[in-house]
Amino acid sequence: MLGTVWPGGTVEPFAGAVVVDSKGIVDYIGPAVPGRLPADLQVIGGDGFWIGPGVVDAHVHLAFGSVDDCLWRGLVGIRDLGAPTESARSWRTGHRRPPRGRPFVAVAGPILTAPRGYPSRTGQWGSGGFATFVEAPAQAKQVVHRVVAHGADVVKIALEPGGVGWPVPEPAVVRAVVEAAHATGLSVVAHALRVDMVRRAIDGGVDELAHTPTERLPDDLVEHIAEARVAVVSTLQTFFSAGSGRAAAANAAALHRAGVVLRYGTDLGSDGTVMGVDPRELDRLADAGLGRLGALRAATELAAQSPGLRGRSGHLRVGEPAALVVLPGNPVAEPGFWRSPVAVLADGRLTLN
Repeated sequence: MLGTVWPGGTVEPFAGAVVVDSKGIVDYIGPAVPGRLPADLQVIGGDGFWIGPGVVDAHVHLAFGSVDDCLWRGLVGIRDLGAPTESARSWRTGHRRPPRGRPFVAVAGPILTAPRGYPSRTGQWGSGGFATFVEAPAQAKQVVHRVVAHGADVVKIALEPGGVGWPVPEPAVVRAVVEAAHATGLSVVAHALRVDMVRRAIDGGVDELAHTPTERLPDDLVEHIAEARVAVVSTLQTFFSAGSGRAAAANAAALHRAGVVLRYGTDLGSDGTVMGVDPRELDRLADAGLGRLGALRAATELAAQSPGLRGRSGHLRVGEPAALVVLPGNPVAEPGFWRSPVAVLADGRLTLN
C-alpha cells in the first residue's frame, strides 16, 4: 500500500509504504525505497492516498444501525453501549474472529437504571429490553453478574433525570454497581449529562463518561474528572444536531485542557448520526483543541483503549495484525475523505470499495 502513511499515535504522517503479509500481519512500514519492496505485491493506493489505522467508534447503538455497514465505512472496531441482551449477544465478537465484512464488536447489553428510569420510558428505547433495573445496593451484585453472564464487555449505568424527573440510581447504588463490576474485571461507563449527575458518577467511581456532558461543568468538577482519570467519549455532533452542542463543546475543550482523555464516539442512533466514520465528529474534536491529527488519535489509539475493546491498538506496527484503511486523500486536510474509503483491512481480510 502506497501513499501518505500515518502509523498512529504522535508520529507525523510521511510518504511511504505499508506491506501486509498473507495472514494480515504488518511486515513493513517505511519509505517506498526501490528494491526494498517485493515486485510481485498487490499495490493499493499511490500518490495522494492515505494509509492509517481504521477508526474505532466507542459509542454506538446497533439496534438503530447495521453492523454490516460499519467495516466498509472505515470502522474496524465498535462498542455498543445499550441494547437488548439477545441483540447484543448476536453482534458481540468476544475472543472470536469477526464474521467476514464485520468489525470487532464489544457490547454493554442492557443499560442499568433505576426502576422506571431512563431509557425505559423513552420512545424507541422504552420497550424491548434496553434497560434493566437496579433499585438498591444489595441488588447490584446480582444484576451486574447477570449482565456479565450474558456477555457484557463493559457495564453501563444511566444517570438521566431528563426534563420530567425520571428516577435515577442513588449514590450508594452507583458505588455498588461499580464495585460489583470491578470485582468481575469489567469497567463501568456512565450516561451523565448534568452537573449533579456527573458528580454522582465520578464520586461513585465510574471509569468513563459515555458522553461529553451538556450542562456547563464548573472548574472544580473538570479537575475532579481529570484527577480521577475518567475518560470521556465525545458524541458532540449529535448534541449540535439536537441544538445543545455549544455547552458540550465548551466542556470538551475544558476537559482537554485539564488533561482528560477524549475518545471518539458518535452515539449512533441518536439525532443527526450516520453510519461509519463521521467527519463532523472529528472536526468537533479538532475544534475542542485536539487539532485534526489529535482528533484522529482520539478515534484510533484512544478509542481502541475504551473499556471492553480488547484486542485493538489503534496503531500500525510491524509484527502486529493490520487494522487499517486506505483513503483517497489526506483526512487531516479534509476529513470528508473518511466517507469514501478505498480499502479496509482487518482481521486478515481485505475489503475493497
